Amino acid sequence: MRLKVPSQALKNNLINDPSTRDITVYLPPSYQTKLDKNYPVLYLLHGFDDTDSKWFGWEHHWINMNNILNTCMSNGSCKEMIVVMPNAYTTYKGSFYGNSETMGDWETFITEELVSFIDLKFRTLDQATSRGLAGHSMGGYGTLRLAMKHPDIYSSIYVLSSSSLEIGRLPNVENIKNMEAVHSKSDVANLSFIESLHMAFSAAWASNPKKFPLYIDLAYKDGKPIPEILQKFKDNQILNMIDQYIPNLKTLTAIAIDAGTDDIDIYKASMKLDQTLSNYGVSHTFEAYKGDHINKIPERMAEKTLPFFSKYLKFESE
Repeated sequence: MRLKVPSQALKNNLINDPSTRDITVYLPPSYQTKLDKNYPVLYLLHGFDDTDSKWFGWEHHWINMNNILNTCMSNGSCKEMIVVMPNAYTTYKGSFYGNSETMGDWETFITEELVSFIDLKFRTLDQATSRGLAGHSMGGYGTLRLAMKHPDIYSSIYVLSSSSLEIGRLPNVENIKNMEAVHSKSDVANLSFIESLHMAFSAAWASNPKKFPLYIDLAYKDGKPIPEILQKFKDNQILNMIDQYIPNLKTLTAIAIDAGTDDIDIYKASMKLDQTLSNYGVSHTFEAYKGDHINKIPERMAEKTLPFFSKYLKFESE
């Protein structure tokens, strides 16, 4: 089912994106018949330039989580759980699940408002040990960022092909020219992927309330980089912020990370994340597989992610 969730945290965002957000909620097969049963909840976060509508089959896409969940639960390869995905598509094509004056406080929306809404509306196991968090690409970034800051909300996390572990490919001269030519919200829609991504970085991490109508500081001016803005981007990359959250990560029940070896930059960054966690003694698993950024994600969700949460989430009240 698809529902709308009003958010105080997203109200008054400078870019004027809707503060009432669409979410998709998957209810397991027995939900309507076992009326005395409560279920754990898996929160799923989608990637950049993506939506819950695409992921759950409301639109044709490269993944259909609704079908994956139906198959998994009917054949017994995963246990029954509620699955929730918020729509984090914004004017800048992605929220990055942080707190931004430009796009709103997505961190509070996801970790507080959305969790409270789901716990009130559905028969959930209202405890961190029964809440999981997983995401792909930008959603993998969001999973790491939110879980390491809020281990009291989620107990187990699965990170698929996380972006923004470190600064990746930088825009070229033509990209920068196109970004500097954007003077309205509607112009953002016409940008290439790399251009859109760096505009979104600015919206997530370099808000500027004085710069109407985009309310961001670009990391480039007259074709040249602005070091202090690029530093803001770097400060928000997982590998540059993880050190301060190691104690929180150690309290999580389980952490799984994976990446495709053909997804070269993300694969290399994921290996650095794996090494960092190992150096700190944070219990986790890392798995590399033959695949690119999206071609194996449906398979990974069915064969790895959902069984992972079936193993580590609590399926009864504590």
